[in-house]
Amino acid sequence: MRIALTGSIATDHLMSFPGSFSEQLMADHLDQISLSFLIDELEVRRGGVAANIAFGLGRLGLGPILVGAAGEDFADYSAWLTRSGVDTDNVLISSTNHTARFVCTTDNAQNQIASFYPGAMTEAREIDLTRIADAVGGFDLVVISPNDPDAMVRHTRQCRDLGVPFVADPSQQLARADGELVRELVNGATYLFTNEYESMLLKQKSGWTSSEVLARVGTWVITHGENGATISRNKQPTLVVPAVPPTELAEPTGVGDAFRAGFIAGIAWEFDDTTSAQLGATMATLALEVVGTQEYDAEHAEIVDRLRVTFGTESAELVKERLAAQSALTVH
Repeated sequence: MRIALTGSIATDHLMSFPGSFSEQLMADHLDQISLSFLIDELEVRRGGVAANIAFGLGRLGLGPILVGAAGEDFADYSAWLTRSGVDTDNVLISSTNHTARFVCTTDNAQNQIASFYPGAMTEAREIDLTRIADAVGGFDLVVISPNDPDAMVRHTRQCRDLGVPFVADPSQQLARADGELVRELVNGATYLFTNEYESMLLKQKSGWTSSEVLARVGTWVITHGENGATISRNKQPTLVVPAVPPTELAEPTGVGDAFRAGFIAGIAWEFDDTTSAQLGATMATLALEVVGTQEYDAEHAEIVDRLRVTFGTESAELVKERLAAQSALTVH
């Protein structure tokens, strides 16, 4: 199955300040702030929703095609994704902008001061999905994740024009989107992904009830953190799939992206919704147990073991069989 991931590609710069921001702020001089914080730690992490989902699919052997915009500083990141099984040949490389960057400093009270530089992401609207589809022999599924809003609209419309099934995953962009944009991105999606809060925001901004959303999409997958996920289809009972218990809690960033990677792999392997969500839940927990959105191993044996412990032998054996077949295809 040829899967394209459109959306953000970014680098995260995460810093730790050993003191408290509040102790450095003077109440009567807040209109003239000029501060510099000496930090103790700096972690540079790979990120971006499309890249994170692509990483998970790559580790499962599905060879996804990443479609987004990055800067000339993307070379090392691209090499990392390629080694992880991701096709990065269709990433637009900007000649003027850096790859999108998130810079965040956290103090000892978990307060944060952060900035997001969209950089090359603003050029994603120039990417012609139809041209890429022609070049690679067509797409079987396209994921439209957070990106430059104009790019998201363009790629959604191109999927409709091409008759290609698409996944709507607006997530972070729901906060800035108006009702018209939300309706445009969701209408006609084969799958819609949101977390619990985003589902409420989507209904508020679109003006649609849950039933009206389901009348316009094939399947609505809502993640609920430690309470697992629900999968809904129009006029059908809602399925509930529990989370996979973690062995340790490290950092939640990227957990939803890992869930999406597992669920989309299930779609590619023609699993039912329940098994797809079980695989998604397993991938999500693997990401939760490490710091960084692309630092989990996704070793096939561990995935199968975690599935067996939480969901039983049937799901584990199904996934084991598919992973083995996918590995054989990759080798040959």
